[in-house]
Amino acid sequence: MYDNVFCKTLRVRTREGPEPAASGPTPRGTDPGVHPQGFDYEVFLSFRGSDTRKGFTDFLYSSLKDAGVHVFRDDEELRVGEEIGPELLEGIRNSKISIPIFSKDYASSKWCLKELAFMVECRRARGQLVMPVFYDVTPNEVRHRAGTYKRSFSQHARKYDPLVVQQWGDALAEIGALKGWELKNIANG
Repeated sequence: MYDNVFCKTLRVRTREGPEPAASGPTPRGTDPGVHPQGFDYEVFLSFRGSDTRKGFTDFLYSSLKDAGVHVFRDDEELRVGEEIGPELLEGIRNSKISIPIFSKDYASSKWCLKELAFMVECRRARGQLVMPVFYDVTPNEVRHRAGTYKRSFSQHARKYDPLVVQQWGDALAEIGALKGWELKNIANG
């Protein structure tokens, strides 16, 4: 169904140490400093639930869990009554690898974009590995905010602080330029 090489590669990468931190200052926002106990999770999954939760994300999550990888996924790790935002950012901070699953409507979610911007902070400050998946979108669509990403950013520009929207766009450009996996939704042809 999906590429098993993808899961095998992740399994190997979670057992390796983090890459050296990228140079440059840490952007404003939550401090991505090292958690005293190290990593609580090996992988953090960032995804637009309505696009991929019941398909690819479930497959990836199950495959990683079956391989013994400790994975943070919002519906599995958040407890009733907990505030969503800080818990998600803690999940990213305390993960060795972050995997944003870019899909058609990923950029329509301000929370997906907040997660992505924080992944960039953790990548720069801690050398956290970010391994993007381009699910039914191309890296160019993500990097250059084309197609559905362009529409989403037009809407965000009307609602949110321009500096925040710029930070989200910069995060898409940076992570969209990384080597990742390009997957087609086989249900859509």
